[in-house]
Amino acid sequence: LHEGHMELVRQARAENDVVICSIFVNPIQFNNSNDLEKYPRTLDTDLEKLKSEGCNLVFIPSVKEMYPDEPQDDYDFGRLEHVLEGKFRPGHFRGVAVVVKRLFNIVRPHRAYFGEKDFQQLQVIKKLVKMENLPVTIVPCPIVREPDGLAMSSRNVRLDPRARGKAPFIFRTLNL
Repeated sequence: LHEGHMELVRQARAENDVVICSIFVNPIQFNNSNDLEKYPRTLDTDLEKLKSEGCNLVFIPSVKEMYPDEPQDDYDFGRLEHVLEGKFRPGHFRGVAVVVKRLFNIVRPHRAYFGEKDFQQLQVIKKLVKMENLPVTIVPCPIVREPDGLAMSSRNVRLDPRARGKAPFIFRTLNL
């Protein structure tokens, strides 16, 4: 977890009596097994961060708990899932929808906080809530950036120094 995640927790803490977070690296949203293997996992540090921000409960399910059987859930998000990131990651947003719906059914939140950094994912989740008539309000939260403008991401730690130095150029260019 990074500072962007902590901002989600802070906003949830300010607007709710109880804050529940889930930590689950969802295998069915990875279409590249190498990416899944290399995804950063820092559970002890993550738990300390959540505790320091006043998170009341952390749900850390196993893959077997979330998927005792092969998921059969199927969703049609139309063009939304086939453009931008979806064009290059087939099945990714289905995996996101499956796990988010299952987490919502388990936790039963009144509100759920998602960062605008993953804007397409945010739109998919909003559409899922509408399609499935789920009783949860999706709260979009602003992107949190590094001092040089790079959006905070769990995957930033995988950038080598050269790539990390170049990455903020995209944000600077978009601002221009």
